[in-house]
Amino acid sequence: MLRGPDMPSVYQTCRACGLNAYLADGRQVSNLTPMIDSLDHIIIAVRDLDAAKRTYTGILGREPTQAGEHKGLGSSNLIFRLRNTYLEFVAATGEGLFADMIRQKLETDGEGLIGLAFGTVNADACVARLRAAGLTPSDPQPGGATDTSADGKTTERRWRNVMFPPKETGELLMFVIEQEDRLAIPLSPLAPGVNGRAAVEAVDHVVINTGDADRTIAFFRDQFGLRLALDHTIDKWGVRQLFFRLGGLTLEIVSPIDDAKKPEKDSLWGMAYRCPDLVAMQARLKDAGINVSELRTGRKKGTQVATVKPETHGVPTLLIGEVYETA
Repeated sequence: MLRGPDMPSVYQTCRACGLNAYLADGRQVSNLTPMIDSLDHIIIAVRDLDAAKRTYTGILGREPTQAGEHKGLGSSNLIFRLRNTYLEFVAATGEGLFADMIRQKLETDGEGLIGLAFGTVNADACVARLRAAGLTPSDPQPGGATDTSADGKTTERRWRNVMFPPKETGELLMFVIEQEDRLAIPLSPLAPGVNGRAAVEAVDHVVINTGDADRTIAFFRDQFGLRLALDHTIDKWGVRQLFFRLGGLTLEIVSPIDDAKKPEKDSLWGMAYRCPDLVAMQARLKDAGINVSELRTGRKKGTQVATVKPETHGVPTLLIGEVYETA
């Protein structure tokens, strides 16, 4: 992530790439539509895809849309499509670059979030804009997978990925993807016997921990063009929080105020899901023997939350629902 003198001038950014641009005092000087418009999918590394399928069918109340393999990368996947993004569980099942990355993640940190893929409708234009903003993305790289749906139907999916040097992403796996067909993965169906009100509907937010909030702003806002909706410090928690909005969800960045407590490296941490009826959701989970907390008042006005406790395959998990007024 670039900052300071490494950043291109704000006017160069406005004219050349059309990203949201800001003066040093925070005033916005351009608000052209960014090329990155969604969090296309969230990648979770696991040891056993069958175990992940059982766990998350139980938590989400939905069955996976499909499973597949990444040709030449040595990995296989399992996909749960939600309203605003999809979860891709990945496991190393062969030999290849991505399989090596998954094995390293499991050996070093255990199961959990391993990557974020941001969506664009035009990878070529996106690359041009990102380069004008001071990043060094790769040319779009073709990729594909063979997927098998629950009914046994096999389909081929195609995409183009734009990758970044790790030093520009805080050493996190983050890339941009142009899907050949954004509607190729349908919404994950409800699991047998589950009412839709008691199932997860969408991702609310994904949490990233960092020791350098300003660097993160320089990357996500000034270079990626994401909207910074909130930047505040909460003294009683000892953290600075940043909320970036895109595609109907939030990237929540958390950075300790105390320098002694700041992490040495950035990390993908946890997730929160939206539930139409959190009371029904909690009851379903308890009936299924899934360890879930009691309901408590959420930090956002008019919400209540509950925590799903392990097993979550290394992903701290929060459920969020609205509080409905009764007459």
